[in-house]
Amino acid sequence: MSRITRGDFIKTAVGGTAGLAFLGAAGVAGSTYPTYLPSGGSRMNVVVVSLGSLRRDHVGVYGNEWIKTPNLDALADEAMRFTRPYPESIPTVCARRALYTGKRSWPFRNWTAPKGEDFSPAGWQKIPEDQRSFTTVLSENGYDTALITDTFHLFKATYNFHEGFDVFASIRGQAIDAYNLPVVPESKVDRHAVPGNSSGTRESIRQHLANQPPELDEEDYFLPQVFSRAMEYLETASQSENPFFLVVDSFDPHEPWDPPEEYANLYGEPLEGYEPIYPEAGSSDYLTERELRRMRDLYAGEVTMTDEWFGKFMQRMEDLSLLEDTLLFVFSDHGVGLGEHGYTSKAPNILWSEMTDIVYYIRHPEGLGAGQTSDFYASIHDIAPTVLSALGVERLDQMDGQDLTPILEGNPPERERPYFTLGYDDHSWARDERYAMFCLNDGSQAKLYDLNEDPGMDDDIAGDNQDIVRRMYEDYIIADAGGQPPPMY
Repeated sequence: MSRITRGDFIKTAVGGTAGLAFLGAAGVAGSTYPTYLPSGGSRMNVVVVSLGSLRRDHVGVYGNEWIKTPNLDALADEAMRFTRPYPESIPTVCARRALYTGKRSWPFRNWTAPKGEDFSPAGWQKIPEDQRSFTTVLSENGYDTALITDTFHLFKATYNFHEGFDVFASIRGQAIDAYNLPVVPESKVDRHAVPGNSSGTRESIRQHLANQPPELDEEDYFLPQVFSRAMEYLETASQSENPFFLVVDSFDPHEPWDPPEEYANLYGEPLEGYEPIYPEAGSSDYLTERELRRMRDLYAGEVTMTDEWFGKFMQRMEDLSLLEDTLLFVFSDHGVGLGEHGYTSKAPNILWSEMTDIVYYIRHPEGLGAGQTSDFYASIHDIAPTVLSALGVERLDQMDGQDLTPILEGNPPERERPYFTLGYDDHSWARDERYAMFCLNDGSQAKLYDLNEDPGMDDDIAGDNQDIVRRMYEDYIIADAGGQPPPMY
């Protein structure tokens, strides 16, 4: 059985589908796959699509009525859609580590800041040497494995996210990736910043602009590049005799928000002379009401562009007859603040629903759970054990995520989750059927919300309900953190 190598993939990407001829006729789509997995194993392919900073409330099927997301909406008819999913932890690197290890990263014990990182909240670290990426398990069981991403944090070899991948396609230049020298005139930065942006944010904008070519067609943007490369991989994989595991990890709709004009002006008119593409991480008082409204429009445009290219990817899977034997996961890693509660971007102390609420779908090739919803608190560290279970491969001992297959089959979960917890740097968050609460890791500065009476989390009732705060901190946060408060770094 020949494996798809990086060289094979590059040949396909450069030469188009004509470059597939070298694989021979034995591996055409629809051929009989060899039986070589452990007993009870499966020949199904696995695709995981991660969408950076996509808020749940910006997707139509999750209740949004003004943003166009027809492809994510259509997926709900074919997949089980989880209505209360949450990140295992926040932000980017923490979420990816949970994806590959199937293990909780929070409460970030024994964490030390990695060298050379300007941004490194607690938990921002590599896959530990004593843990394995489940990608290696799939590779050992005969899977062709590929990661295609523009999430530049994953390119760093010391983080170990490349472990187990035959193909690691990195699309450089997204956001503040130090890809090109940031030599950009102030006048150009001014056109992509608001007067209230800090000097640090202006430098982030400068790096972003330096990474872009002067003239951009839609296909030249990072998001289309990611999905285009992923579609090229599908062409190759569809003609291999081996099943494949593909991760499509898109940084978008993460900021900066400067999509093509078609999307940028879909929901509102531009400002005169400048655009608010990069939010400050903190109070939104640096923005005028008009600037804030425009920032929301630009983010919404990025969301629709993301949906458009996700739809192209799904169409390619259908054209190649891959949907009939592919297990698909689609999720986002966290949300982003757009002025709600007086904050923009992301920060540990703004763990309202706009930050914590994510999208989460599982599409099973046999139609399990199709068109149904589940209010189980599904999370990112559940993906690895669910994949291995679906393939009949023994899960790794390190995994504390749950196999979600019983839920897809209409059965109770492996273990009930009457509540969920997560962490972001020095803050912890918890919710149950009625309340949501977040606080500093030592339990101080708590905010509490009654989700039945106040689903928007606008009225903090912690002051008059210290007994509920204490219960949620001790019974949920400390319990999940191993019996001791999460560390204060």
